[in-house]
Amino acid sequence: MYEQVSHALLNDILDDLSHQVVCADLRHFYTRLGANFYAIHSLFSRLYGQRPDFKAQLTQLTERLARAYIARPEVLRVIDMEREENYNWFMSQEWVGMAFYLDGFAGDLKNLLQRLPYLQELGINMIHIMPILRCPDNASDGGYAVSDFRNLDPRVGNVEDIRLLSEAMRARGMLLTLDVVVNHTSNEHEWAQKAQAGNKTYQNFYYTFPNRDIPDMFEETLLEVFPETAPGNFTWNPKMSQWVMTVFNHYQWDLNYSNPSVFIEMLDIILFWANQGADILRLDAVAFLWKKIGTRSQNEREAHLILQLMKDCCQVVAPGTLFIAEAIVAPSEIVKYFGEDAIIAKECEIAYNATFMALLWDAVATKNAKLLNRGIKNLPTKLDRATWLNYIRCHDDIGLGFDDADIRACDYNPYAHRHFLIDWFTGNFKDSPARGRTFGFNHKTGDARIAGALASLAGLETALEANDEIAIKITIDLILMLHGMILSFGGIPLIWYGDEVGTLNDNSFLSDENKAGDMRWIHRPHLDWQRLAQRHESGSVEQRLFYGLKRMIMVRKNTPAFADFNNRELIDLINPHLFVFLRSHPTALSSSVLVVANFDATPQYLDLEEISANARGIFRYGQIQDLISGESPALFNQRIVIPPYHFYWLSNQFNNH
Repeated sequence: MYEQVSHALLNDILDDLSHQVVCADLRHFYTRLGANFYAIHSLFSRLYGQRPDFKAQLTQLTERLARAYIARPEVLRVIDMEREENYNWFMSQEWVGMAFYLDGFAGDLKNLLQRLPYLQELGINMIHIMPILRCPDNASDGGYAVSDFRNLDPRVGNVEDIRLLSEAMRARGMLLTLDVVVNHTSNEHEWAQKAQAGNKTYQNFYYTFPNRDIPDMFEETLLEVFPETAPGNFTWNPKMSQWVMTVFNHYQWDLNYSNPSVFIEMLDIILFWANQGADILRLDAVAFLWKKIGTRSQNEREAHLILQLMKDCCQVVAPGTLFIAEAIVAPSEIVKYFGEDAIIAKECEIAYNATFMALLWDAVATKNAKLLNRGIKNLPTKLDRATWLNYIRCHDDIGLGFDDADIRACDYNPYAHRHFLIDWFTGNFKDSPARGRTFGFNHKTGDARIAGALASLAGLETALEANDEIAIKITIDLILMLHGMILSFGGIPLIWYGDEVGTLNDNSFLSDENKAGDMRWIHRPHLDWQRLAQRHESGSVEQRLFYGLKRMIMVRKNTPAFADFNNRELIDLINPHLFVFLRSHPTALSSSVLVVANFDATPQYLDLEEISANARGIFRYGQIQDLISGESPALFNQRIVIPPYHFYWLSNQFNNH
């Protein structure tokens, strides 16, 4: 009965729409709208059904969908149909990504076009350009305080440059990822400016309060995102004489998604960038989309409904466009951003595997894989048609949000262990070669997060200063091993720009008063392209890292077992220094790959008899070969020797012939 009501309403809406929207061919639009409208109507009703203007708002939403479909270029519509047919296209092992700040990597969009051959040389075929929309110069939060959602920072280019870039990338078989900051705007955004001028319509786009009564109730349970630089979650605005909810920074105003007009406007912006050629849209701060007194206002059920509604609407207009959930939350919560379904990602197809990243860094500091193994064992199984973004470094800090129960199970004290990690990565622990900095120090709890470039955290900066060739080799091995893990774990590996050549901490941000207070800029470098040219100099650090990584990427792309079909099996071992898992192809078990990593500073051995039960006897017979080197590792009495900070991708050549 409810579905009949839904489709009767759709017919009414389409009758209204036919007088407003004229297009030669809306066949695919009507087909997709009909297939998705029951879900759209149901979700919109759950969120906004109590409002007297419900039908008018739903009609407005449907009109925006039609107009976005009409505006969609024909070349993108063709891609939509191809991806609808090959719906697992993004699960392939062939995708390898790189994320970067545009000014630090190439300067602007025109120069980025000239840098595409460099990316292809390494094997990169997906890029994530960190946010490049217009922001205030002195209050941008690295591009996440947007003052205009439809125009770029003029220093990097314009919308036409994005279209040209997407065309050039499509011709090269590359994917383009762009950001849409969905949780908040800059206080200089047009909506915020109108709100400050007294416009009630736009004041309702945000959370505004005349006194502290409601803000104080919120503060009882809300956490502080940036306790050092932005304590509290509300900011007094003298122009409006109102308190405004500002969870991140005082200049970032949280959007009020309990207002359907906010949802419709933000969806329209998402579809706008999909129509400029973005293959993937990274939705920023999705965990914060719904605010509720008495809670942390993170991971609320309504936030998931909003994302489901965004996805269903995008399926009507641009079904070939994927969503990334930027939600750095507990593992039990992060998998919910794929959508709580048996198979299909009803919210976002991709999510950041922040847990894996943090666990890898724990293994680096402790020189063992105890917590890494424990944490991965407890990582919830994701949906079949969803995938992880696996990374070592990104634009953000490294959080230490490990589960306390997991830490205790490894015989560590949670408080002491986190402080050990902070001391290790800031170089304050005896014999630590790391050169990181603390970020987001909380004076109330003593907690902190870690900033720093991968190479500096791994010890390369210290080794180079000492001109210690042994230490340099150890660090190169460690950096390549960490990349070997994200390339083989299952999902899309995402490399942070500069890491492919060992770029060190960049302290130049300290001379910029708008950046000096944010330690994360230390790992957001301006690349030295003369130094990058040293990747062709035999024996240089840059060459050893770049070509080591290039070889690994090539092997990954040619290894079907590395496609992501929930085909990873963690293997329990007695040796705590080893991290071992099996990747098997769903239809060809003989193509399985055993991934073995040694996080210790001394050689370790892997007993093949110990893993034979897990590996179903695949490695019992035949000649074992490392896919990267093409050679067989040292083997004696069914024991493989793994050198310090080394890893193998092992296959059984007996089974492959």
